[in-house]
Amino acid sequence: MSPTEFLKLALFAITRNKMRAFLTMLGIIVGVGAVIAMIGIGEGSKRASIALIQNMGSNMLTIFPGSGGNRFGPMAMGSADILLESDVPLIKQELAQSSVVTATQQVQTTRPVIYQGLNYVTQIQGTGPEFLEIRGWEVESGRFFTDAEVRGMAKVCVLGQTVKDNLFPNGDDPVGQTVRVGALPFLVVGVLEKKGAGMFGDQDDLIVAPYTSVMRKIMGRDKIQRIMASAQEGKAELAETEITALLRQRMKVAPKDDNPFMIRKQDDIVQMQTQQAGILTALLAVAASISLVVGGIGISNIMLVSVTERTREIGVRRALGATQRNILWQFLVEAVVLAFFGGIIGVAFAMSAIAILQKFQVPAVTETWAVVLGLGFSGIVGVVAGFLPALKAANLDVIDALRYE
Repeated sequence: MSPTEFLKLALFAITRNKMRAFLTMLGIIVGVGAVIAMIGIGEGSKRASIALIQNMGSNMLTIFPGSGGNRFGPMAMGSADILLESDVPLIKQELAQSSVVTATQQVQTTRPVIYQGLNYVTQIQGTGPEFLEIRGWEVESGRFFTDAEVRGMAKVCVLGQTVKDNLFPNGDDPVGQTVRVGALPFLVVGVLEKKGAGMFGDQDDLIVAPYTSVMRKIMGRDKIQRIMASAQEGKAELAETEITALLRQRMKVAPKDDNPFMIRKQDDIVQMQTQQAGILTALLAVAASISLVVGGIGISNIMLVSVTERTREIGVRRALGATQRNILWQFLVEAVVLAFFGGIIGVAFAMSAIAILQKFQVPAVTETWAVVLGLGFSGIVGVVAGFLPALKAANLDVIDALRYE
């Protein structure tokens, strides 16, 4: 018999009892659909997380005080005043030709901001004009402050969109207006474009001002808290190494001593997030694949029942010249067709579920390799589940099968 004839026999057997065939396929449908959907959710979450991180500045490095062995990591920043304003021009001068694009000083605090009776508590970031380039940010209206304003400790600031919406709810243009940051009046010279959510919350919930003004006039300190730098494309590792060597030399750190500072690269966060998301996706896929195993057991049970019900038919076919191999292939193809059709319906189910999730802003994607994997597994499950019933059918004695009632 040809493969086409086996396929026709399988389709005829399946369509004879459509409801039972559908219920048999249900386990495969759920299994394949769950695997593809879980992988899609895992991959979508990974891409969304990476996009959030890269939105903060894909080549950004942050240098902050603290020992490399400090288990609190970035949360301990500012615990020791070891970074100097002069470290930034040093990094620019020494590393501009090799690995670093630019760098800037940074301090950070939280203060209430007041405008015409409206009071809003937000993050105040003190930095330099390089902030925009390092963070990949743009000014929506007005301008950013200048180097001269940084040197002159000018009381000027740029608002994030969240701060603008809270202080100017009627849509008024804040540029040219004066807001009080703590007890000091600051002239609004610009508004940043909307960035959206980031790894550590709403990126637009901030006011950016010259670090000299924030550091000395608002915070009352004379040391910066950290340094932000932007590495040249593909040179984040080199930039980290060179900045480490430069700062150790400036701080006169002995070779045997740990670094008194830490450097956090965006690439490190991306890699960590990718690894975590990969593990989560694998766990979700393994959990979902259990349904495939259950579906395979269901197919095997139904095929065993089918062999028993069709024992006389098998005897007649053997008496008319069908070989054991013909019988084996007949039932094996039937099991595979059941599983494969279940897989196709499962793919459609998964793609529909992902489309619905996307409408509700849930990060989920349809991965081609996951679809191929799901269909491939459904076929394998069909072969494995159908082999024992097919073998049983092929080994039936012709005389006993013809006598079976």
